[in-house]
Amino acid sequence: MYTSFYTDAKEVPKAEGNSKYNKIRYMIIDVDGTLTDGGIYYDENGNELKKFNTKDAAGFFTAKASGIFLMVITGRKCKATERRMKELQVDLLAQEVVDKVSFIKEYLIEHNIKKSELAYIGDDLNDYTAMQLAGFRACPSDSTEEIKQIVDYISPYKGGEGAVRDIICQLLKKRNQWESAYKSCYHID
Repeated sequence: MYTSFYTDAKEVPKAEGNSKYNKIRYMIIDVDGTLTDGGIYYDENGNELKKFNTKDAAGFFTAKASGIFLMVITGRKCKATERRMKELQVDLLAQEVVDKVSFIKEYLIEHNIKKSELAYIGDDLNDYTAMQLAGFRACPSDSTEEIKQIVDYISPYKGGEGAVRDIICQLLKKRNQWESAYKSCYHID
């Protein structure tokens, strides 16, 4: 798979220090409206289609190289999402999760994950309560006002237009990992 060129990069030095950013080891990312523009398209055979922005891939690759476990959680089930997340080598894809709060609480308990170790990128009301389980929260610029009121960072980019990459970039910059991560992933000396 072509993405292994980027994800086989050596892991970058660990984030050190006691800031809230350095504690993050897990990241939850929503799909519709966050990784996509929120539109749902159907072809003539009834297949659901989605448009993902290739710029977000750099965020996924650099986060993985920085030691962050990536989870994509969505209420819908879509083959396009499965394919894209496989390409991005996401650690966990959970589809058809209607009750995100219960799913996440159970996962956190099962894996002994603290709130301070979790980041969440979401955009709409179905993410609101689940986002409050995370120590760091972020959203695209076109998120609902309610979400914007509870996040630590609002990307200047819309969902499906590189917001996820921007959010991960900003997080890794706070951890002093961005430069070493992208250089490692993209084999830049």
